[in-house]
Amino acid sequence: MSAEVVVVPHTHWDREWYEPFQRFRLRLVALLDEVLDTMEREPAYHFTLDGQLACVDDYLEVRPENRDRIAALVESGRLAVGPWQILLDEFLCSGENIVRNLELGMSRADKLGGAMPVGYLPDMFGHTAQMPQILRKAGLLHACVYRGVPSSVTTDAFAWVAPDGTALRTQYLPAGGYGNGAHLFSDSAGLTERAAAFVTTMREWHGPEGALLAMYGTDHSAPVRGLPEMVAAIGGRMDTLSGYIGKYSGEVDGLPRVEGELRSHARANILPGVISVRAHVKQAMGRAERMVERYAEPLATLWGAEWPGRFLDMAWWRLVDASGHDSVTGCGVDDTAQQVAARIAEAEHLGQAVRDMVTARLAGSVPSDGVLLVNPTPAARSGVVVVDVAGTDPLVDPSGAPVPVQPLEYAPTLLLDEEMDAATALTFVHGTELYGQHITAWSVEGETLTFTVARETSAVFDLDDLRAATGGVRRVRILAEPRRTVAALVEVPPLGHTSIRPVPHEQVRGASAGAGRPAPVRGDEGVLDNGLLRVTIAGDGTLTLVGADGTTVTGAGRIVDGGDVGDTYNHAPPADDLLVSEPSAVETELVCSGPLVAAVDVRRTYRWPASGDGIDGAPELPAPSRAPRTEEIVVTTRVELRAGEPYVRLRVEFDNRCDDHRVRLHVPLPAPATESHAEGQFAVVTRGLTSEGGCGETPLPTFPASSWVAAGGVAALLEHVTEYEVADGELALTLLRSVAYLSRNRNALRPEPAGPQLPTPAAQSRGIRSVSLALMPYARSWQEVVPQAETFRHDLLVVAGQGERASALPDPAPGLSVTGDGVVMTSLRMRDDRRELRVVALTPAATEAVIEGAFTQARHADLRGRPGDRLPVADGVLRLALKPWEIATVQLSG
Repeated sequence: MSAEVVVVPHTHWDREWYEPFQRFRLRLVALLDEVLDTMEREPAYHFTLDGQLACVDDYLEVRPENRDRIAALVESGRLAVGPWQILLDEFLCSGENIVRNLELGMSRADKLGGAMPVGYLPDMFGHTAQMPQILRKAGLLHACVYRGVPSSVTTDAFAWVAPDGTALRTQYLPAGGYGNGAHLFSDSAGLTERAAAFVTTMREWHGPEGALLAMYGTDHSAPVRGLPEMVAAIGGRMDTLSGYIGKYSGEVDGLPRVEGELRSHARANILPGVISVRAHVKQAMGRAERMVERYAEPLATLWGAEWPGRFLDMAWWRLVDASGHDSVTGCGVDDTAQQVAARIAEAEHLGQAVRDMVTARLAGSVPSDGVLLVNPTPAARSGVVVVDVAGTDPLVDPSGAPVPVQPLEYAPTLLLDEEMDAATALTFVHGTELYGQHITAWSVEGETLTFTVARETSAVFDLDDLRAATGGVRRVRILAEPRRTVAALVEVPPLGHTSIRPVPHEQVRGASAGAGRPAPVRGDEGVLDNGLLRVTIAGDGTLTLVGADGTTVTGAGRIVDGGDVGDTYNHAPPADDLLVSEPSAVETELVCSGPLVAAVDVRRTYRWPASGDGIDGAPELPAPSRAPRTEEIVVTTRVELRAGEPYVRLRVEFDNRCDDHRVRLHVPLPAPATESHAEGQFAVVTRGLTSEGGCGETPLPTFPASSWVAAGGVAALLEHVTEYEVADGELALTLLRSVAYLSRNRNALRPEPAGPQLPTPAAQSRGIRSVSLALMPYARSWQEVVPQAETFRHDLLVVAGQGERASALPDPAPGLSVTGDGVVMTSLRMRDDRRELRVVALTPAATEAVIEGAFTQARHADLRGRPGDRLPVADGVLRLALKPWEIATVQLSG
């Protein structure tokens, strides 16, 4: 043949999918045993190990004796490993998770001889906008992709441009993706003809000159013996992917340019339904990432003693492992989803342990009747917290000034009053503990024994004395100290802490400062108002929101239930669908009326079809529809407005007793919109109202949003990645998607199976489901939403004081302040003896991050933590100029 074909043998290894991890690992060990034997036997053999170190780690845990064999092949350039730790789903994890994944994979690959210098992304279900900047700042000059590439790309390489302008040479894998050469060497017969056809096809993409890339491998494929001879027979050569791509300089001049995220259906399925299936797993991932990224690491960096690095490393291992493109996606069998959920839970628990260790240390200086308050955000903050305190005295801050409060609940003071002999009562006593509190005193009057208990005690008593004094007791009473749960309006320094406590009225210093405090909230069963937002509850349970500038949203919060006879990969409505949006009954109940928090529970009753009909995949059955049998479902929405917040908080909860359906919350737009804006991984992505099709998969315009989405003057603030769609003048947010199969052979919106047709009963997500979000009208720009989303997602921490009751409240203590228009902190941790801070400019204009704290030196660093240029610091202040959408990492010391 006249064209040189470069054959790249590889395997695409799904770590867990239609079988759980350990079952797949058994096959991985056998495959890599064969790879090593083949490569050592045939010196011309090259192999690319799917761009993820997880394959190596999983193998070496079983075969540790083969580490040197792998390292020798990596060092020779014949075996390509990394740069990722695991092949992730880019939209279902945080930007910081992406960075840690790459950092972990490259550092571990370095220990084996070096990572493949290509951002290999072979099977992700689309790609995030900032990936070129992430890869470049980790030192990589090339990317390689398959799914999501738009129809405008007609060559096998293009310039992929991040929002900040970073352009990366990107190898596209057309005509079959990462398996475009898998058919070439199936047998020796017809080899020449197949190779000629391959050259003809690929030359249309590549142009008239240059070597053609043949990716020889597919899912879980092992190498073929004698491959070097067959490659030689067609005049080709064998190499790794980095060997092929490395022949290019990384220059992008003359290449077609594609800007931002890659989510087109034009060239391949992107399987967008994974965003919404098994929503509880996405919720758990969001909680765990926030716990580690924004609570555990920053607080340990600023306020911890010895750095708990090993605990945090274990948390990140689990988060990275869970981010796999067949893991957090939920498109595996139920066993796989269960293991992923457990991994995410462990990560959250590790983060909680570190957080609690640090806050316990701080709480040791707060008197035991007081409360420690910690701010996880890097700007000074005023907000409402819910605290449990003893007595009825007013609360004060460290200056002695009163803290505005709103009583919410009073704990019972009579815990027990029953006829009982003393011997029985004393079996309840464990040390000083009784009924979950501690004995402060006891007394006997006639035949009645009375205990007084509290959360803490300094009392010491002899149980024998107690027995001797209670011989004639026939009645036992337990009295608890008065306690109350209150909402309190507090001010907390950036990434710092303060405290409050109850004191007698005569010890309060001065009056509560009125200047600068938000207006109070007032509420009843029909209207909530805090001066920034007015919420009116209509008879059908929907909401009218009126912002301070007059922006009005009417009919928000409508619940729409529709059929879903798709699978874990793709939503598909039944041919004969039935949408249910009108409740049969509506009730409202006032929970609290202000002045700091006002809340109403709205209970709407619906009749939802119990399941789908005609959806088992048999072609002779009628078109799928919804079953005539219905279930009564009560959807309870807690509508909550707090002082000082320009958004209304919603918690939607229901018991899902139905199958094969999708539940969405609809919000009419205040103004017509031709686009939406959604926060993703280090970026805000602007999307139109349609999605490009072309390969056969129906291009539904449903998209992911990480922490918020905005369109037409209203934003939804989110706690986890959520699927949304803007259509018919409304924003629709998917709360739940229930499906029965991993993949359906017959999916009306996808022409071919995405995997095996295996049942996934747990993907119906039955049981109690709860989703929390907030709605915010805005008048000018989505940029108003950014700081509000930060506070919504990162609650102030409340920790009971653990110090001596006689001690005074400690002074408020700031940690690190990071301010600037559109500047968001994404990470703060210790690296060696330096604090490493990462920020991103979520703004289309240049901006400045002002960083203030206890440091005297600063320098740039790349995404692998390698230090760069020094930065000027004056009096503990660093002014860091940021380009639009720039991700910046700085290291602080001194």
